[in-house]
Amino acid sequence: MSKKVVTLGEIMLRLSTPDFKRFVQADTFDITYGGGEANVAAALCNYGLQGTFVSKVPNNAIGQSAINHLRRYGVDTQFLARGGDRLGIYFLETGASMRASQVIYDRAGASIAEVDASEFDFDKIFEGAAWFHTTGITPALSDKAAALTLAALKAAKAKGITTSIDLNFRKKLWTKEKAREVMTTICEHVDVCIGNEEDADLCLGFKAANTDVTKGELNLDGFKDVFKQMKEKFGFKFIASSLRESHSASDNGWSALVYDGTDFYHTKQYEVRIVDRVGSGDSFASGLIYGLVTGMPMADAAEFGVAASALKHTIPGDLNHATLSDVKDLMKGDGSGRVQR
Repeated sequence: MSKKVVTLGEIMLRLSTPDFKRFVQADTFDITYGGGEANVAAALCNYGLQGTFVSKVPNNAIGQSAINHLRRYGVDTQFLARGGDRLGIYFLETGASMRASQVIYDRAGASIAEVDASEFDFDKIFEGAAWFHTTGITPALSDKAAALTLAALKAAKAKGITTSIDLNFRKKLWTKEKAREVMTTICEHVDVCIGNEEDADLCLGFKAANTDVTKGELNLDGFKDVFKQMKEKFGFKFIASSLRESHSASDNGWSALVYDGTDFYHTKQYEVRIVDRVGSGDSFASGLIYGLVTGMPMADAAEFGVAASALKHTIPGDLNHATLSDVKDLMKGDGSGRVQR
């Protein structure tokens, strides 16, 4: 079994306000690095797989700092391209109780947006790989980034590698019309599709009936109908969605639904007290991928993914630092939070 998983996307500098402060209050920022696909690669390394991250970063000290951050957690960065003007930045104000978190992007003109597919040797990148993962964030950055995403998916499929995408619609990056135009083409080359109810609607035009995320309510029958439509149109092997019941910015219900074209599986639901929810979807994706790559049945892979991402809600930063044993213990029911001595 190959343990190599390739991911492609943008890594950004994250500047977050400390102690739940609002932007207007803060006179310092906490610094880290992250991005959907980078987060997945790092988590997979944490579980013992080989996570290879593909991107482009500026050839300066900030770009190198981002690379060093990933290397610290075992991510293979040998295929990162260097060049362009800058590393993208995002600012995070962490919410609490009824006050929602806020994200402000400063990523226009980032190196990855000016990328060209000819800068990457996909034969070498995909050598020995079992899986390729990307998200809908990357093609939203620019037409060049969209072309790179499509080229990578085609190259992976040509080598018989399983491909996955987390739809991840970002309304601050593009319109739903543009997203549907681009993502409909991209998803023709995808085996495993991950995305919540908003993503399915805004990226692909499938809407779950009687589901309003602002009310924090779920309608599983609506999701099942959407998943069937997605399966019929694109032929995905698996379709998955994390399911968030948002009681407040501090307390959420968290579970997942997975469909293989025959059976639906709804995981256990965790009630999570949120420290940092950024990257939780990436943690679900990486956990699901880990499970499927290592041969778990669909239900077990889904349970691993939702347990891993429940733990991520308790960890500051973009990356999920939960260990394999942490996740397996939680799956067994050890969620007491008692001090381990």
